[in-house]
Amino acid sequence: MVNIQNAVLVIIDMQNGFLGSRSKHVIPNVVRLIEECKSRNISTVFTRFHNLEGSPYERLIGWKRLRSAPETALTAEMIPYLETVIDKEIYSAFVPKFNDLVAANNWNTFILCGVATDSCIMKTAVDVFERKFIPLVISDACASHAGDEVHNAGLMILGRFIGKGQILTTDRLLNLLDVGYVAANS
Repeated sequence: MVNIQNAVLVIIDMQNGFLGSRSKHVIPNVVRLIEECKSRNISTVFTRFHNLEGSPYERLIGWKRLRSAPETALTAEMIPYLETVIDKEIYSAFVPKFNDLVAANNWNTFILCGVATDSCIMKTAVDVFERKFIPLVISDACASHAGDEVHNAGLMILGRFIGKGQILTTDRLLNLLDVGYVAANS
């Protein structure tokens, strides 16, 4: 059993430019997670991605979106819950400001939700794992703007990277938070 202590909910890139017909269905579960974590005194951190001109995303894969508002803005459903927002120009949440928050708050369990399962969530989860912390990916509160097939592929790869037991549904996470434990290989 892995003891859930010093947890943080990391809401990844819930931005207008990522939330379309293939991904916006996760908004209700993300809001539910935020509300449930707040009621349990679990900190929340939002990330917001910016694709700068000349970035590797532009140069290497030809992707030029998420440069400015309204694409870069967090979706309206997130606004009432904003406290801490981390701006980033890379896939991972682990930028200097986030690293400082992790150290200052002694977080060791990272509950991850948002967009996109196959990129920013995956990279952050692997970074959590490689820092010897506990990543928990909430499968029904994550999506890919490329659709369900890519989302499911991301979950499959994440199961190999961080362990299938760290991929949970919203309901399973909330039940486990109430008892304080997560089985490492459930």
